Amino acid sequence: MIIPVILSGGAGTRLWPLSRELYPKQLLPLCSERTMLQETAARLAGLAEVSAPLVVCNEEHRFLVAEQLRQLGSGNSGIILEPCGRNTAPAVAVAALQALDDVSDPLLLVLPADHVIRDIMVFQTAVQAGCELAEAGKLVTFGIVPDHPETGYGYIRADKDRPLSVSGGSLSAGMTADLESGTKDATAFDVAEFVEKPDSATAQTYLDSGDYYWNSGMFLFRASVFLDELEKFNPTMLAACRKAHSSLQADLDFLRLDATAFAACPSDSIDYAVMEKTASAAVIPLAAGWNDVGSFSALWEVGTQDEDGNVNHGDVLSEGARDCFLHAGSRMLAAVGTHNLVVVETADAVLVADKDRVQDVKLIAARLKQEQRSEALLHRRVSRPWGSYEGVDAGERFQVKRIVVHPGASLSLQKHHHRAEHWVVVSGTARVTCGDQVITLSENQSTYIPLGEVHRLENPGQIPLQIIEVQSGSYLGEDDIVRIEDEYGR
Repeated sequence: MIIPVILSGGAGTRLWPLSRELYPKQLLPLCSERTMLQETAARLAGLAEVSAPLVVCNEEHRFLVAEQLRQLGSGNSGIILEPCGRNTAPAVAVAALQALDDVSDPLLLVLPADHVIRDIMVFQTAVQAGCELAEAGKLVTFGIVPDHPETGYGYIRADKDRPLSVSGGSLSAGMTADLESGTKDATAFDVAEFVEKPDSATAQTYLDSGDYYWNSGMFLFRASVFLDELEKFNPTMLAACRKAHSSLQADLDFLRLDATAFAACPSDSIDYAVMEKTASAAVIPLAAGWNDVGSFSALWEVGTQDEDGNVNHGDVLSEGARDCFLHAGSRMLAAVGTHNLVVVETADAVLVADKDRVQDVKLIAARLKQEQRSEALLHRRVSRPWGSYEGVDAGERFQVKRIVVHPGASLSLQKHHHRAEHWVVVSGTARVTCGDQVITLSENQSTYIPLGEVHRLENPGQIPLQIIEVQSGSYLGEDDIVRIEDEYGR
């Protein structure tokens, strides 16, 4: 049995302003109509003996993750919530412990939630080949066959003198083409070493040698083998993970780790914690149209380019623009005579960058976070488990929001110390609790919530409820909410 473990804990700061801390790139539809998380789950369909995935994510993203998996219809074996980020090794360790509670020593297929893989058949062929090695006790990683001297990735050097037996035979480097055509056989080698991101000259020597592959961050191994190796090389980390998992609490669709124990866990990646130290690492070369979509230049590379080399999203008009990535989120974007630029427009921010400098976008995101600006955390439209809200206008002592509530959903029973609210129903049906009174409102009807009054908004209907909310008061921050009852456990 294979249990996929999808790691969905990243922030994607190099893709700001599309990716925000509370709405990161793996939860966005960047390369198709589905989000990157959904694409990762969907590419598992067709693999033999594969369960629904275990997902490890940031606690702040839990409702978005659950809703996206529900929309996909793939189900899940659990959504493990990280109380704080501790990198990939602890995330996989707690997933392995959880998997062992449910299945007798399954294979774990570890997948980041934010990668693009174009050729699903080739990917699945490599996974099936990797199962044989993992069953035999190997810790398998998938090395991306490089097509240019990339300096932004770590590399894996394969021991080409020791090809491994996969699918009944000892396979050689020449079999890489079989992965590209989707046959059942695949090349596999022991790992000679992991190497850090190289400079340009070194990357070229790696490419020329044919012995090196990009480190994809995808792995396949038995749960028990990974935990045994982690105990050998970092027993403190495993002990903290065991302690955090031993107090696991189920909460709706989520599995909550003990926050104190997990916070005490050392932070490290799978590569540093285990893969670079173990004598059991194996690499399967993979040429399947992989991209980690780590920057806007990567999005440009995987996007559909027009005759001028531009990748356009949204309402874009260009005249004489070449080799640009142009993204309009909320209004028309016009580009004239531009070359090699990234222009990204959202409702609350605009990014203009040279395509050769897009790695530095993360520095802008870091400055925004340091200055505690809201643009680092979330978009103007904010998702909630019951629906969403979007800022329309704001000024001194007032704020206007558009609120959408899913059918059958409700906000918490709450009150505010510093603001009153006026609600106008645009469409749908609203059930409003205000103090001891419960009323039903339909389109074009309105109500008033006095400062300090206990209240709740519900949608008892079959279509989304849309309302306009006008807040007024001395303080209008989101932290002025006193929740009295909340079905979402906030």
